[in-house]
Amino acid sequence: MIDFYTLTSPNVIKIFIALEETKLPYNVKTVDIWKGEQFTPEFTKINPNQKVPVIVDHEGPGGKPYTVIESGAILMYLADKTNSLLPADKAKRFDALQWLMLQMASLGPMCGQLVHFSKFAPAGNDYGHSRYRTEINRLFDLFDKRLAENAYLGGDEYSIADIAAFPWLRNTALLGIDLASRPNITRWVAALAERPAVKQALAKVATITSVRDSATDDAKDRLWGRGKYARA
Repeated sequence: MIDFYTLTSPNVIKIFIALEETKLPYNVKTVDIWKGEQFTPEFTKINPNQKVPVIVDHEGPGGKPYTVIESGAILMYLADKTNSLLPADKAKRFDALQWLMLQMASLGPMCGQLVHFSKFAPAGNDYGHSRYRTEINRLFDLFDKRLAENAYLGGDEYSIADIAAFPWLRNTALLGIDLASRPNITRWVAALAERPAVKQALAKVATITSVRDSATDDAKDRLWGRGKYARA
C-alpha cells in the first residue's frame, strides 16, 4: 500500500494519474498547505522540503517502507516499480526522460511563477509577469512542435513524460495561454483527457478541499516565504 500526501496542484495531479494508470493501491492523505500543515514536525519528518506530493511505499525496495519526494522522482519510481509508463527500448526511454526533465526544470517552474506573480503577488511586478509569460509561450510552442512530430512527448508511446506535462499544458485558462495556434497540444490534451485513468484521477482531485480561499495573510506569507518569513 502507498500513502500519498497530496492536495490539488498540477504536480499532485501527475501522481494521481500515475497511480491510477499503474493501478497501485494507495491511501490519500491530504496536506492543506494553506493551513501550514506541511510545516508540522510530523510532515517535515516525511519530507524535509515541506512540500507535496510525497509517497510512502510500504512495500518498497526490499519489502521495506520507502519515501519518495519530488513529483518527477515519484513518477520514475512508480514506472520502475510497475515496469510500465516508460519504453523498454533504451533510446526511446531516454527520449521520454528528456521531456520529463524539460517539464520538471522549465515548464512547471515557469508556469508556477507566472501564476504566482499574476494571482498572488502585489502590484509592481510587470517585469516578472512579462518574463514568465514570454517564456511560457516559448515553451508551449516547443511542446506543440514536438507533438506535431510525435503522438506523445517521448515518441510513439504514452509515458510519464506525458503524465508530467498534461496538468500544466491543459491549464490554459489559469495561465492565460491561447491554444488556437497550437493544434498539436490541443489534440494531445483531448486524447489524454479521455484516458480512463486520467478521468478517475481528475475526479478524485475534484473532491479535495482546502482553505485556500480563506487562508490568512500570515499563512500565505509563511507559504511563500515573504513578510516576516522572508530571508532576504
